[in-house]
Formats: sequence, structure tokens, C-alpha cells
Amino acid sequence: MSEHSGLAGTARDPVCGMRVDPTTAKGGSCEHAGTTYYFCGPRCRARFAADPEQFLSQAQSAATPHRAPEPEPLPDRHEQPTRLYVCPMDPEVRQSEPGACPKCGMALELEPQLTLSNDEPAQDPELAAMTRRFWLCALLTLPVVLLAMSDKVAGEVSSAQHMVSAQLALSAPVVLWGGWPFFARGWRSLTNRHLNMFTLVAIGTGTAFGFSLFSLLFPAWLPHSEHDMAAPPVYFEASAVIVTLVLLGQVLELRARSSTSGAIAALLGLNPKTARRVEADGEHDVPLEQVRVGDRLRVRPGEKIPVDGVVLEGHGAVDESAVTGEPIPAEKSVQSWLTGGTLNGTGSLVMRAERVGRDTLLAQIVATVAEAQRSRAPVQRVADRVAGWFVPAVLAIAALTALVWLVLGPEPRLSHALVNAVAVLIVACPCALGLATPMSILVGTGRGAREGVLVRNAEALELFARVDTLLVDKTGTLTEGKPTLTRVHVASGDETTLLGLAASLEQASEHPLAAAIVRGARARGASLLAVAEFQAIPGLGVVGKVSTREVAVGTHAFLEQRGVALGSLETTANELRARGNIVVFVAIDGVLAGLLEIGDPVKSSASGALAALRKQGIQIAMVTGDSRVTAEAVAKSLGISEVHAEILPDKKSEIVARLRAAGRRVAMVGDGINDAPALAVAEVGIAMGSGTDIAMQSAGITLVGGELGGLLRARRLARDVLRNVRQNLFFAFIYNIIGVPVAAGVLYPAFGLLLSPMIASAAMSLSSVSVIGNALRLRRRASYS
Repeated sequence: MSEHSGLAGTARDPVCGMRVDPTTAKGGSCEHAGTTYYFCGPRCRARFAADPEQFLSQAQSAATPHRAPEPEPLPDRHEQPTRLYVCPMDPEVRQSEPGACPKCGMALELEPQLTLSNDEPAQDPELAAMTRRFWLCALLTLPVVLLAMSDKVAGEVSSAQHMVSAQLALSAPVVLWGGWPFFARGWRSLTNRHLNMFTLVAIGTGTAFGFSLFSLLFPAWLPHSEHDMAAPPVYFEASAVIVTLVLLGQVLELRARSSTSGAIAALLGLNPKTARRVEADGEHDVPLEQVRVGDRLRVRPGEKIPVDGVVLEGHGAVDESAVTGEPIPAEKSVQSWLTGGTLNGTGSLVMRAERVGRDTLLAQIVATVAEAQRSRAPVQRVADRVAGWFVPAVLAIAALTALVWLVLGPEPRLSHALVNAVAVLIVACPCALGLATPMSILVGTGRGAREGVLVRNAEALELFARVDTLLVDKTGTLTEGKPTLTRVHVASGDETTLLGLAASLEQASEHPLAAAIVRGARARGASLLAVAEFQAIPGLGVVGKVSTREVAVGTHAFLEQRGVALGSLETTANELRARGNIVVFVAIDGVLAGLLEIGDPVKSSASGALAALRKQGIQIAMVTGDSRVTAEAVAKSLGISEVHAEILPDKKSEIVARLRAAGRRVAMVGDGINDAPALAVAEVGIAMGSGTDIAMQSAGITLVGGELGGLLRARRLARDVLRNVRQNLFFAFIYNIIGVPVAAGVLYPAFGLLLSPMIASAAMSLSSVSVIGNALRLRRRASYS
């Protein structure tokens, strides 16, 4: 997995100043004077190409090398990691200091650091700054509102003017200091031509405050209807209240967003801070950062497994639910695999560390969750397209509103035009629209990680919610993937010789069936010999010379290709396959010597999980390289009617492509190297966590526990997240659909109702809170187990 964990892995857009990843820059690159520059989008690239010197002459412009820089490696465990701040709406925006995204204006978030330590980062500086501004502004805004109310009942001109002056004195710090971040972001949005919510806030509050100041200082310059009042029309209280409410919305949003990182915090918290290392002079507790591959570690009852490794001594039951989502503790004995962060329930274990630091499964899960939370789902394209024209449309509606009230409105027309235009600008702020999808993805992927469903990107989650066909590999997916040699059927010669020759050849193979044959031979006391001229034919078998004998082990088709007659054992093989067993043929010196019967029991979770998926309308199909008789026997026991058997590894992806061409939305589940191409071709590839690394790298979703119950959890999670996104988009749109016309004054002719800018600001903040609160519901749902 590629990671840009430092500024060395990013480049700065010379137009807008955004940090972009050169390998994924949406705007591509442009070469000027021998230097290559990278851009956040096509618009910035076009502006740069038209006049490069205009942007290169600015102090903040920065060039990148002639080629895309290599990503900086993750920090050493003993070094202080570089702090990197990332935009939750536009993940390609990265910088080393906190602040606002130059594109959408949202506050940047601190990127999780992949270190062994489970210490959490300090409070978000943006949240601390916004909280401080909010409380100080709230203290000043309250008396402004009280003075404004008193002003409306004041009878004398001198008294009213004194109250207006007091409002100015109190509201100026609120607007100019408290609202300064919004004005800065609004100005930057104009210069970058990325209009956003802060464009509207800055224009709305700036207009209201500026008009009020002008009215106070130059009342004679106002129209007759305006200055012939007890006091000039001012909206200092509206400006102050709007800024304070927007600050409140920012504080609530930042708090909610920081709480969504709880999934990563919980995962990091699974790591113990120390490990008990077994050394020559005894046992010593050492910091987790000092554990090295090969160390012997003791894990006592009730302690967490410190790193990934294998059991050397002891027996116990380990609770792996925090990582895999499987509620039943797993029995562990010598040679069993242990995962760091899981809990040893009973029995004392001595283990050997095999994976430490960033190589542990837990560290990889944290990295994948962080990557998924920054990814963008396809459904977000709807919000992106809307946002592209939304702010300009709102500005146009606000201008039209002001014009209509100036021409057709009642007196005082200028005041009505200003108030209603500002109300339109404020109520239409699209912050909820920008939060709708990312908040659901953030919470959903974190929830999935806690239940053993590891989502690589948001697109996989959305697509899995829509699939109608599930293509499932047999060995290791539907079955335990731990085949066992159950019986040897001899055609000629003796069993020990046949098994010894076959196992000698298979010890050079990495196939699970080969491992089963070797284990079975050793358990029966067979001697293993050296192999020469070894050759493996994927999906068929292996051949080579053992001592002076030519040995071939594989499928019946493999032996037939070599001219070996199967004879009477073919009937025996068919009977064994009909019972769901695997049959491997053995030929010695071109003559059939016998066959090996191998059993691989079906996973206990398979039947229930597949039945539940069928109830959701998903068609289940099996694809396997095993014989058709064996495959159909297993499929029948699981209620699977569609079987693709005797499929060579390179043909599995063709099955997926053929199903997709027929209009089916296909998800592929597998666990082996030969499944990787099919996982990549499917709309969603799902890897079993018990499988190979290459399979998991090709998949969009990984079931960490390796049980098919995780498949059902992943499906439920995907559908819940997609439903939550749609709900959020509804909340975001409904406030604007209702609020903008009311703010413009469509209800005034019939009912005399207008929307105060202060109420509009409260509604705008409420829309964001509604989206955030709805997304957080995903954390509180009952377990998907």
C-alpha cells in the first residue's frame, strides 16, 4: 500500500496552494522552464498554463522536481512522526500545519500515525481555537441582542443612537475577530475560484455589518425612507449572532468529526504498552517498541497478545472478537497463530514474535481504515456535481432577491432587500452537503473494522451494497481450507512406498493439498526423499523425479494428458467425490499407483451466512478448480445451484467477466493467490483474512476472521452506510429546498412572513448537526454479528 506520510510525498499546486499527490493529481501536470508542476484540478492547470509567471512570482508558489517524488517512508518507531493534516472532503489536500482546506474551506484533520504506541494525539488545535472564539463571541453577542431589542422600543432618537453605538462596540470584535477565519476562507475561495460555504458566510455577514456601519456613520446618504427613522437601520446584532452560530456549528462539527476517529483510537488501544520478554536471565517487561522478530514472549491469562506470532508452549482460549468480529474464543496450542491486540483468556502461552510494528495485522488494519475514511464513494459524485453550481446559484438567487425587494418591496425597501438577501446567503450554506457522504463513510468504516470487516475504500462499500451475485471459491472459503489426508487407495505396490514418493514430490509445492499430503505421510511414518526436475502445472498437478522414479501427482485430467490409464480406481474416485472429498491421483513411472483421499470440512458458518444472503436476493455461485462431482457435492450441502467446476486459475477471472457482461453485479470471495485476478476483475473483491496477502491486496473488502459470518456483516454494514448517506443527502437538500424560498420572501405576500438572518443561521447550523447526528447513529447500531 502506497502512503504519502510526509510532505516529501506531495507537491504544492502553484495556483491555489493546495498540497496534492503527484501520482493521483486530478489536474494532471504541466511543465514550465524545465520543471514539472502538479494541480488539484483542470481549472488550476488551465490558469497556470495561460500565464505561469503570474503564479510563480508569488511567494507562496513552490516548484516540484522533474519527476513525481517518492513517498516518504513511515517514521521509525523511535522517531517523532511528522504531523500531517488532511482534508476530510478532499483527501488529496495535505499539509504540515492545521488550518482550512483551500478548496472546500473545511478544517483539516490530523492524519493517524502508524506507530506502535497507542498514545493518542493532543486535542485538535482547530477545535480548541474555534471553541475559544465561540465562547468569547457568545459573551459579547448576548448584550448586543438585548440592546437591539431595547432599541426597537426606544422612543427618543438620542437614546436609540446611543444603543446603536453600543451595539457597534460590542459586535465589532465578534465580526472582525471571531469571524476572521470565515472571512479569510471566503476570500481564499474567491481567489482560488473554489466557492464554498464560507463564501456565503463572508459575503452575508460582511454585507450586513458593512451596511450597518455605513448607516450609522452616514445616515444622510440613505434613501429618505431609511434615514427618516428614530435611528438608522442597523443589523449589528444579526451579524454578531450569525458569526456566533456559525462558530457554534464549527465547534459541534469538529467535535463530531474528532469522535469519528474513535474507531482508530480503539484499534490503537488494543495494543498493550509492554510485552513480557523471555530471556536467558529470566523474564522482563519491555516497552512494545523494543520487541523484535524472533523474540520469545510470555502472555499470561488475561493479558493482550503484544504482536503477531506463533505459540511455542502452552494452550489457551484467545478472544479475537476485537479484531475479527467473531464472538467465540479461538483455541490456541503449539504452532497456532496469534494476532496482536487479541486477549488471552485462559492458560499461559509462550510465543515467538513473527510480525512487529507496522507489519502486524492490527497496524495494517489501522492503515486501511485510515485510507478508507479518506476515500470518496461514487455516490459523493452527486454532491460534488451539485456543489459545483450550488454556490454560484445561491449568489444569483440572493442578488435577484435583493433586486425584487428593491423594486417591488414595501418601505424601507433597502433594508428589506439587504436582510432577505443576507438570509438567503446564510440559510443556503452547503456545509451539510459537504459532510453528508464523508461522515457516513468515516463512521461506517470504523464500525466495520471493530467487527472484522476491513474496507479498503468507500467505493467497495457502496458497490457491495448493490451486488446481486456472489461468486464464492470453495477451498478455504466455503471449506476450512485445512485439508487432511484421510485414506490411501493403492492400485499397485504398497501404501508406504506410494505415499512416500507422492509426499516427496509434493513437499516442493505450496498448494494446500500438497501440505496435507506431506503431513499425512509424515504422520504415517513415510520417508521423504530428494526431488529432481520438479515441475508444477497450475490447476492440474506436479511431476518430477524422486530417486530414480518418475512421479506424477494431480487430477485425473492431468494423468490422462500423460497417457496414464485410470482403470478401476476411476469408479472409486467418483464415489469419494460424491461424498464431497477431494481425490488426488498418483502415477509412478507412467502407471497408476493409487489415489489419495483428502477431506476438507465445510465451515460451520457457511450454511447460515449463505442462506441469509439468499434471503436478501443475492444469487450464490461457486467457482473452483476441483472436480465437478466434488464441487457439486459441497454445493448441494450448502444449497448452491450454480457451480463452475474444474476451472483453471487463469480462467476464474473470465467467469467473473462473463457474469458481469450478462448484466449481473458480481462480488467475488476468495482466499488464494489464484483468486487474486478474479478478485480484481469483480465489482467488489472480498478476501478471507485467513488467506494470502496477495488476495487481500486485490480485494476491496477483507473479512479479518476468515469466517463467512463476516460476509453477512459486511453486506449489512454496506447497506446501512449507503442508506445513511442517502438520508444525509436528504437532510442537506431539504433545508435548502425549504429555506431558500422562505428566506427570499415567497411567503411574505400571503402571510407576511420573513426569515430573519439569525434564524437562517440557526437553520444552517441545524442542518449540519442533523447530518452529523444521523451519521453517528451507525456507531450505536446493534452488533452485526
